Amino acid sequence: MALVHGFHLKNIRGDILGGITAAVVALPLALAFGNAALGPGGAIYGLYGAVVVGFLAALFGGTPAQVSGPTGPMSVTVAGVVASLAAVGVPRDLSAQQILPLVMAAVVIGGLFQILFGILKLGKYITLVPYSVVSGFMSGIGVIIIALQIGPLLGISTRGGVIESLSTVAANFEPNGAAIGVAIMTLGIVFLTPRKISQWLPSPLLALLIVTPLSILMFGDSAIDRIGDIPKGVPSLSIPSFNQYFPIILKAGLVLAVLGAIDSLLTSLVADNISQTRHNSDRELIGQGIGNAVAGLFSGLPGAGATMRTVINVKSGGSTPISGMVHSIVLLIVLVGAGPLAEKIPTALLAGILIKVGLDIIDWGFLLRAHRLSLKTTAVMYGVLLMTVFWDLIWAVLVGVFIANMLTIDSITQTQLEGMDADNPFSVNNEDTNNFSNTPLPSDEKNLLDKCEGDVMLFRLKGPLSFGAAKGITERMMLIRNYKVLILDITEVPRLGVTATLAIEDMVQEARLNSRKAYVAGAKGKVKERLTRFGVEGIVETRKEALEEALKDLS
Repeated sequence: MALVHGFHLKNIRGDILGGITAAVVALPLALAFGNAALGPGGAIYGLYGAVVVGFLAALFGGTPAQVSGPTGPMSVTVAGVVASLAAVGVPRDLSAQQILPLVMAAVVIGGLFQILFGILKLGKYITLVPYSVVSGFMSGIGVIIIALQIGPLLGISTRGGVIESLSTVAANFEPNGAAIGVAIMTLGIVFLTPRKISQWLPSPLLALLIVTPLSILMFGDSAIDRIGDIPKGVPSLSIPSFNQYFPIILKAGLVLAVLGAIDSLLTSLVADNISQTRHNSDRELIGQGIGNAVAGLFSGLPGAGATMRTVINVKSGGSTPISGMVHSIVLLIVLVGAGPLAEKIPTALLAGILIKVGLDIIDWGFLLRAHRLSLKTTAVMYGVLLMTVFWDLIWAVLVGVFIANMLTIDSITQTQLEGMDADNPFSVNNEDTNNFSNTPLPSDEKNLLDKCEGDVMLFRLKGPLSFGAAKGITERMMLIRNYKVLILDITEVPRLGVTATLAIEDMVQEARLNSRKAYVAGAKGKVKERLTRFGVEGIVETRKEALEEALKDLS
């Protein structure tokens, strides 16, 4: 029996069990992310987001076993939206409920952008982010989460970004002993709970169940900050405010869309790996977009594919979108029935949970070993990390991708050009001539080249030639005057970019202007078609044919 979008009920037992288990893990995290993103009174909106995004992203998304909901990057971005609004004059003392319409406008716009990304089929491009950038960005998010929780951990009220939050802690350093006690108990539980127990009862939920009643018994209601009043019942439709501060809201929506897309699709790759399935990137973006756009209309925190919840869902038996929907239904039941109990949760407890989340997000394995692979990669990773923490999330990713891709192009270009000097007596770097790993010429071609007595300049290019290779070709153009015949061997070039094509054309023309013969050997298929369309002269079938023609020219 099948449901919409290819849902199958043959694994219904596993999906129900997986969904329930994922909900147990999601409950404390949703409350913690809501509190971190929106400040006092914001915890419930994290739960709203988990219910709405989790259900709709599963229903319409393209990753069968993925569980979606509020995540670290999304909550950090929402906190940044609040800080940006405060910077342009929105009063800082507004409660979460009062600033909510402005924030939710950004959430709705972010969801619409994600739907657009999916319609435009941009999914495959979003995941083409170099790992050094992803690692630096995610580690930066982890650092931000930890930095923003230092105040609540000490019982000191803070707002704003990393620098502002830490400055507030330093300026008002009056730690609350009760808050510190709650935080220490929470950290002890989330870090020290034996694996055998945490497999059945996640440590964040265990901390909620143990520390909350202990905090009431030990410190009472007034000694420490708690979540406070929670709206009763299910979330209701609330139209966001699009009129005020629209430029900030639009930019924030774009940031939420991009980061949510990256976060979700990276989790989709994890889900593919552990479930042996293959996700649909564009459909996943549409599903996430629908979930976030509707979440914004119901005052829910934006979400994305959540790695930990997805892994737990799959390991507990979930394999279809039904599991993600069950996860949301369970959270909705908790929301309706256990709201008053959640009001007593200390904010220091949520801070302790988030400290653990932040530490888990940091990519320690790569962070501590990247320098063994490449100093350039290490520099990119740490640069993205610092820009993420101290500058801007989206610019950190954009700048990181740009620099990483430039370094990659440079590396590929060196490979593409490494054979250009190997066969010539007057190479650009004579001392490096013997270091090339170019394939030796066949004996008959080597004999032909020897008979030319150093009057032939043979450039052997290999691999797809991008615009980066054009620079290397152009740099060698003046060498043509040292020879009587130029041969450009592109036998091993399967693809030729426009810029590289123009560089080859210029080199052939330069040879002819200096009364030299020029041949382009080995062009096949689309490469030959492109050179012909550009009007490049001297195209011959093989390198051997070019050498034979060169010998005739020199006779």
